[in-house]
Amino acid sequence: MTEIRLQCAEIIQKILEDKVFFGELKNDIAERELPFANMLVLTSLRYWTALNAVLKKYVTKKIPHKHRLSEYLLKSAICELLFMETAPYAVINQTVQNIKQNCDKFLGGMANAVLRKIAAQKEQILKDISDISLLPESFLSLLSGYSEQEIKQISESAKIVPPLDITVKNDHTQWLQKFTADLLANGTLRIYNATKIQNLPEYASGEWWVQDVASSLPVIIAGDIKGKKVIDLCAAPGGKTAQLAAKGANVTALDISDCRTQTLKQNMHRLGFDSVKAVVADALDYMKNSTDKYDVVLLDAPCSATGTFRRHPEVLHIKNITDAQEQAHLQKQMLELCSNILKKDGILIYSVCSVCKMEGEEQIAGFLQKHKEFRRLKIDTKDISLSGKWEDNLINESGEIRTMPYYLKSQKGMDSFFICKMQRII
Repeated sequence: MTEIRLQCAEIIQKILEDKVFFGELKNDIAERELPFANMLVLTSLRYWTALNAVLKKYVTKKIPHKHRLSEYLLKSAICELLFMETAPYAVINQTVQNIKQNCDKFLGGMANAVLRKIAAQKEQILKDISDISLLPESFLSLLSGYSEQEIKQISESAKIVPPLDITVKNDHTQWLQKFTADLLANGTLRIYNATKIQNLPEYASGEWWVQDVASSLPVIIAGDIKGKKVIDLCAAPGGKTAQLAAKGANVTALDISDCRTQTLKQNMHRLGFDSVKAVVADALDYMKNSTDKYDVVLLDAPCSATGTFRRHPEVLHIKNITDAQEQAHLQKQMLELCSNILKKDGILIYSVCSVCKMEGEEQIAGFLQKHKEFRRLKIDTKDISLSGKWEDNLINESGEIRTMPYYLKSQKGMDSFFICKMQRII
């Protein structure tokens, strides 16, 4: 079996060089090693720009490209020494052994000297890198329209390991006690130091599901939809679908992926929402050809997912402005067709888990300027304040929701979402 530190370094290399998500690579990790692997891979990715700076200071000669795995081994080792509680000797010895066996004996000797220096100078190094931005240049290109202070806060929020948020069907008080959780202003329960999800109370009974607080807001602003005909486009894995069903809507959940739709069906069955109609289809084709009309269309559009970097720090390194531009083009196509399936006076809710304004504020501004058959319905704070007051203002000047990763700072943040509510008036 591959030694776990070597396996983690190879996974980080694949993530950064092949632009894939960590979740796609977890299956090969032994279950008993998974907690450590999660911690090492995700922490390394959070602090990657800082780790680059430290390595550059202590290794002045260029490492041959054919031995670049040693760079990933070194950086993940530096991560352990600076940000994890592992005993230094264990980190250094295993890393040196991995480099000697898989790269080069000379590089192994160099690694030994470098890592010992870093371990000895830990406190000073942490001070020296405390102001380094955790946002690589490629990610900064996505943040047009944000102030210098906002960008600094976004960078700081990348350090925070997010807690677990869940949505419950009803009776928040009961679940607060069972989970020892915080109750957020929208009714989300926030759990700190959660164990494996399947081991949490009443998982099998289907009374709750995992959903970031920001992700719950698009359905909350839909209002009273009991008995209404609603379609959730791009629905899998089904968090928002479950919310719609819990509010008593007649829900059609559409997704392009058969595999993801099967997951959605399984989730709906666990939650007791078997009445949800699941459809496998391309949303563009469906809207072009369907004769069905809906009271509410929820378009949680495909996006760059840059708003989820707290949970998926690889996003910081594998997404750039090109990704946002490509997704913005698809979002525009989808918005153009929504009126085909929406009744007159019906509601269109648009949301993206993106921090990039091109996919959010700018996308909707362009859409409403062109499509006079729609009007923006301004969202009020009270619309999303079901269990208390927010500590941040989530509503922008246009009456849209814009959440930021540094909101709810005292409670470890939230994903970055953009959400707009519109009505078809013609």
